[in-house]
Amino acid sequence: MKLQRRRAPLLALALLVLSAAALLFGLGIGSTGFQSVLAARHDPIALQIVWDIRLPRTLGAWLAGGLLGLSGAVAQGLFRNPLADPYLLGISAGASTGAVAVLVVGLGAGVLALSGGAFLGSVAAFAVALLLAGRRWTEPARILLAGVAAAQLFSAATSLIVVADATAQNTRGITFWLLGSLSGASWPAVGLCAAALAAGLLICWAAAPALDAFAFGADIAQSLGFSPARVRALLFVTTALLAAALVAASGAIGFVGLTIPHAARLLAGARHRRLLPACALTGATFLIGADTVARTAFAPQELPVGVVTALIGVPVFAILLRRRTR
Repeated sequence: MKLQRRRAPLLALALLVLSAAALLFGLGIGSTGFQSVLAARHDPIALQIVWDIRLPRTLGAWLAGGLLGLSGAVAQGLFRNPLADPYLLGISAGASTGAVAVLVVGLGAGVLALSGGAFLGSVAAFAVALLLAGRRWTEPARILLAGVAAAQLFSAATSLIVVADATAQNTRGITFWLLGSLSGASWPAVGLCAAALAAGLLICWAAAPALDAFAFGADIAQSLGFSPARVRALLFVTTALLAAALVAASGAIGFVGLTIPHAARLLAGARHRRLLPACALTGATFLIGADTVARTAFAPQELPVGVVTALIGVPVFAILLRRRTR
């Protein structure tokens, strides 16, 4: 324990340096390379490329990865399940329905309308999960089952909208977005994710001792002075809103929130005061790398970043599972 405490500042510094290096790497890699970044002061075209396209996308990937890592760690702590991820409460399915409604029905236009529709759909799905769970919604098993039911309901609604009204072009765009994409990153989306990550870190870090206590069960947590119902209610709502902001900005990006907490525990240990910031920084670094691969591997064609995270995340998760078993 003492060794982990001594290593904590060094680990935090190393993760910060690595995260900053990933930001610079993502900013400089692209069709025009680092020269566009260096020439941005003197070249209006280079400035537009960096400021309007490259920088919001890189920051968006950094923030989305941080949100995924943080919310994944909180979900696994709340549900006491190493396979939990931020989308368990039907958030992703609801966001998909909201975004598809915007694209197909024509409730708005542009990235802001898409993000707004996704956010409203996410909140609606979580509200349905709360209604299905009833008064005992703070019980993990009950809210989990209600989230699964809400996810199925909103997935069916998405399919109905697509089959009824979508054109071939809209269907392609919807599929691309549902797999996770940062191609539409904008400064408003960056601001939304930044506000969500800052608020989420503060709330979850303050609740970290309660998450540590939940690892031993609700009865132990209550005997230590924590109110399981209140803490769960706070963190369920926080996780739902974090995931809603994330999906509204980038679509449903899989395996990051599932895998990153396991990798971060190998570095920072299981105590949530150290684990939560480590998950946010590790997730941010990882998603910048994955997005860089997504936009450059088959340039000028672009892969959905969710495809890249799945291709990397599944083997990594399999290795982590084998290590835990041993």
